Amino acid sequence: MTDALVIGGGPAGLMAAEALLAGGRAVTLVEAKPSIGRKFLMAGKSGLNLTKMQAFGPFLASYGEGLHPTMRACLKAFGPDEVKAWTEALGQTTFAGSTGRLFPHAMKASPLLRAWLARLDALGLERHTRWRWVDWESNIHHFDTPEGTRVLTPRVTVFALGGASWARLGSDGHWAPRFAANGIEVAPFQPSNVGLQVDWSEHMTGQFGQPIKSVEWHAGDLTSRGEAILSKQGLEGGGIYTLAPALRGHGATLTVDLLPDLSVEEVQKRLPETAKKGMAKLLRNTLKLPPVKIALWNEFTQGTPIPFDQLAARLKALPIHHSGLRPMDEAISTAGGVSFDALDDTLMLKDRPGTFCAGEMLDWDAPTGGYLLTACFATGLLAGRHAAGYDRP
Repeated sequence: MTDALVIGGGPAGLMAAEALLAGGRAVTLVEAKPSIGRKFLMAGKSGLNLTKMQAFGPFLASYGEGLHPTMRACLKAFGPDEVKAWTEALGQTTFAGSTGRLFPHAMKASPLLRAWLARLDALGLERHTRWRWVDWESNIHHFDTPEGTRVLTPRVTVFALGGASWARLGSDGHWAPRFAANGIEVAPFQPSNVGLQVDWSEHMTGQFGQPIKSVEWHAGDLTSRGEAILSKQGLEGGGIYTLAPALRGHGATLTVDLLPDLSVEEVQKRLPETAKKGMAKLLRNTLKLPPVKIALWNEFTQGTPIPFDQLAARLKALPIHHSGLRPMDEAISTAGGVSFDALDDTLMLKDRPGTFCAGEMLDWDAPTGGYLLTACFATGLLAGRHAAGYDRP
């Protein structure tokens, strides 16, 4: 018999373990990979963006209109201010960039993870790596381990198995069919925060690697002023990632405003009264577009004459023909997972008393910019706190 079991060693699992330990439970944490927090460490390689320091209303709005009330409660209990305080309590000073994004001064995830694990170990956490969860019967859990099959029977369990992106780091979604087979509703995984596949013509080769700045992207009801990188595969970067919810659908359209700081009327005023100038000169000399924007224009107009009176409007809404989102394993995160209909407001499975779920394995979505990590922390904390207070009948 095990007291409290946490399955998954990412941010949500570690936060659940911390809450359980704080609640006086003896905690065993198991992780399928050879080390803890692999995706967390990868996320910090280019600067660990922990959260975004902004008013709670706009912060919450970034998770989309369909955010479940339980997720709202999690984020209200552990939002940007709490993330900052928690990080600094681990001895990692922080700073907010000009956009409000919060980073540790060390910028990397490794110092924070080491300090976190040291605190958890001091509180008595027992942890095992290379333990892959296989299945369960009631509250009896089966694992494949280097020593063979192991079985644990915990009083309470928190699952924090991740989504279905970055399989090499542990988030492979292999748990989902087992949950579904046990009658738990799981929404299909979909890529999020991922690049767009574009089948470029040969003339775009010279632009690969170039940033596309000072543009505005539109897809469905979503708008993004972020920049993107023109890559061999298509378009990458924050400007595109935030549009993933609108671009998942079949035939989803994407347009780019090449002159977002000017209205259609202002663009029209800058154009000559007639089309005597060649298009190349208009774009380069009159409108001062950089080469990468001109390349985009040429790629998606393909030399088709644009009526002069429609030119300004097309510059403000150039259609980007694409082949959909890049594969799920290239995504930073995924939508889909355990449906909130299968959970109560403590994140406990309704049909599995004493079993809780947290992190990216839940069916929610968020853009990059600290929102993903904050939600993982917040759901792990809520699940861990309620698991700590749960007594199996």
